[in-house]
Amino acid sequence: MQRILDALGDSTRRAALAIIWDGGEHCVCELMDRLDASQSRMSRHMKVLREAGLVVDRRDAQWVRYRQNPDIPREIAAVITAVLRAEKMFEQEMA
Repeated sequence: MQRILDALGDSTRRAALAIIWDGGEHCVCELMDRLDASQSRMSRHMKVLREAGLVVDRRDAQWVRYRQNPDIPREIAAVITAVLRAEKMFEQEMA
């Protein structure tokens, strides 16, 4: 559980999860573009999310594609969804 909480502690990782949490598969190039991050920075963040068990990846030629780990326990997925929703609500209130 500590790895999951640590993974959620970074705003870039939460932003990447918010994109991935739509249920689709996303190329690291898309994440780099949407989050204005370099390839090395994005790869480091995605490694943390993968090691925490939140995402899975697959290689597609030169790129890596990420998606939500389908084996995440329902309770953990609910916590992540709640964190992402709370952050979105907070950002909207601050705008």
